[in-house]
Amino acid sequence: MPKATLRKKTKVIRNRARVLTSRESYRGPVFWVTTDDVLEPTGVRVRRDVVRHSGSVVVLAVDDQPSQPRVLLEKQYRHAAGQFLYELPAGRIDEGENELRAAKRELLEETGYSARSWKRILHFWASPGFVAEVMSIYLARDLTLGTAQPEDDEVIEISMVALGKAVSMIMRGEIQDAKTIAGVLWLDHQQRSTLDLLHKSG
Repeated sequence: MPKATLRKKTKVIRNRARVLTSRESYRGPVFWVTTDDVLEPTGVRVRRDVVRHSGSVVVLAVDDQPSQPRVLLEKQYRHAAGQFLYELPAGRIDEGENELRAAKRELLEETGYSARSWKRILHFWASPGFVAEVMSIYLARDLTLGTAQPEDDEVIEISMVALGKAVSMIMRGEIQDAKTIAGVLWLDHQQRSTLDLLHKSG
């Protein structure tokens, strides 16, 4: 019996969608929602409800130790998740701020720490199915502890956690926050790559 032949259809796909109509459905203090009639690059016409956001920064604050680095984690209650979560310090970018300035402000406000060394390491979409929020993770080193300045509704418990323990917490499901998982695993990968290079050179 002859085998069926699969023919691939070629389609020219544009890079951007056409927004035919857009209206604001909701506006709150943190985000707003638009309802868009969209002709997507694939040719599909569809309604999209999108949560709009000014963008957020995340801080991977690291205390370098001879044995292994320690990561600054926060524990706070998150109503949307219905539970306490372990997270890296993070927050939205206020109007008129750039990413780095927002990262420095959030670290100080939430934890009392400041840092002398800053570097952006990751940039990603938080949940692109319906949320237009971009996040950037900044690596902060050479830390100095000061006085935290949390907002009235922020009740935050902070702790320095050894990197190996933080990775184990991820694998056991104790850390469930996506941005925190991304940052901690990035640092673990960097540490392993550095150790591999040292072993090879030695």
